[in-house]
Amino acid sequence: MAYNRPMKNTRFWKLLSALELALAIAAVVLDLFIPTIVLLGLLFLSLLARREKLSVLGFKKPASFPAMLLFITAAVIAWSLLQLGLLMPVLNHLTGTTQDVSAYANLQGNLGSLLFFLLMTWTLAAFGEEIAYRGYIPRRIQDLAGENRAGAIVAIGLSSLLFGLAHTEQGVVGVIVTALDAVFFSLLKQRYGGNLWAPILAHGISNTIGLVTFYLVGPLTGFW
Repeated sequence: MAYNRPMKNTRFWKLLSALELALAIAAVVLDLFIPTIVLLGLLFLSLLARREKLSVLGFKKPASFPAMLLFITAAVIAWSLLQLGLLMPVLNHLTGTTQDVSAYANLQGNLGSLLFFLLMTWTLAAFGEEIAYRGYIPRRIQDLAGENRAGAIVAIGLSSLLFGLAHTEQGVVGVIVTALDAVFFSLLKQRYGGNLWAPILAHGISNTIGLVTFYLVGPLTGFW
């Protein structure tokens, strides 16, 4: 028993988790307002109902922050090169389209835009989206699917799909790429024992690399 409430495997808490998950899926699929903001609102209400703290989502002190930062930076660089060198070119050829990055049309050479997007990256994206898609949603899925290996796989798969669908403005390639990003971020979280700081750092570093590259040379949709 935690925080003086019934265990989560009781029928009531499972029904509540199912309702929360249904609302979260609806928010993403229907693109309600800004889905991440809606999800964070659901999270706030969920924590109140369960009398839980934000730390239950996986905020932990790493054994060595510098070591984690170094490994994640290297992993993000390797992942970015794999995407640009293989995944994105293959998707471009298969779909006949490229990732739609028109939202960043004014970024190249514009320092003001770069600083604005970096601010948004480390707030709404790195913190907000990771809390929602690698913290809140997977936790609700595992309430239903089980807190075991199978449940973790289902949680990663469904939360990653939702993350991709939350980026439909980037086109088919963008949806697939961001869904794969979500799997990558989720695996980093698993590597660090469910520590949510891992995907937060990875997301922020990944977006920072992409934004700075766009600012310097323009959009990259693949190396070939």
